[in-house]
Amino acid sequence: MALRSFKFSRHAQQFQRWFAGTLAVTISLASLPAFAADPFRTVNPHSIGDASEEAFNAMFYAGDYVEARQLINAALASEPDEPMVQAMASAMAYLDQDLAEMDRRAKLTQQKARALVDADPLRGHLYTAVGIFLEGGYVLQTQGIARGTPTALRMLQQVFNELGQAEDINRNDPELSLLKGFMDLLLAVNLPFANPDQAIARLRSSHPPYLANRGIAIGLRDLGRYDEAIKEVNLALQAAPENPDLLYLKAQINQLQGNTALSIPLYEQALAYADQMPKQTVWQIRFEKCLAEGLAGEACSERASQAQR
Repeated sequence: MALRSFKFSRHAQQFQRWFAGTLAVTISLASLPAFAADPFRTVNPHSIGDASEEAFNAMFYAGDYVEARQLINAALASEPDEPMVQAMASAMAYLDQDLAEMDRRAKLTQQKARALVDADPLRGHLYTAVGIFLEGGYVLQTQGIARGTPTALRMLQQVFNELGQAEDINRNDPELSLLKGFMDLLLAVNLPFANPDQAIARLRSSHPPYLANRGIAIGLRDLGRYDEAIKEVNLALQAAPENPDLLYLKAQINQLQGNTALSIPLYEQALAYADQMPKQTVWQIRFEKCLAEGLAGEACSERASQAQR
């Protein structure tokens, strides 16, 4: 019964996880001076402001959303025309369930990105796709699945059109491979007759590894290929060993395999970082840990809620 409850909880959270996961890889970097850090490109790196780079690393490498929030705010003040910063602010608003702010920042992402198309078409088209994707998420959140799906599907076509234009410029760009790999794997997991292995192969050619392997692990988890998923999340943890999102993901996969003795300590390790994680994520980890300990769903919901107070 507990495992069935866990699976139901996992599927109830699937859209949120995939939205956040896909968003993580849509964050591209500016292409201004040379000699700047770029988490996607090891050759011909693009440049971003220091605060933006630090915010990216805090949010996606360290899984420290508290520090990332502070750095995003600093970057918004110093780099308001940077579309990556607008996209990260929209993502943070989504995690906070501040949907009006999420939508506002999504539109700003598109505005700033379109202003870059002439000077940097690859980056401009990528960020336009990001902004439309974010706006589509807002539509689904506010209108519901039944009413919002037709609009969201039209917007998804626009997303792929923009990504296609970026691919025409450089189909081997590591950041584009990461983004397209996540998108394609999402579709392969949820649609019949799709080929997830093609999406996985694309992710394997992308960078950085802690996001690429994480994306593959999520897809393999949802495909029920748990042994392969464990290998991928272990590779991600080699690159980012203190990322609580990865510890949580590994705990989930172990629990789905029935390895409760392995999953519970991993849930506890992830919860050691509770102060730096979104409250809803912390609640979900506590809930799933409780299920792994053998309690019923209703009791686990109450326990997780009490721990949040």
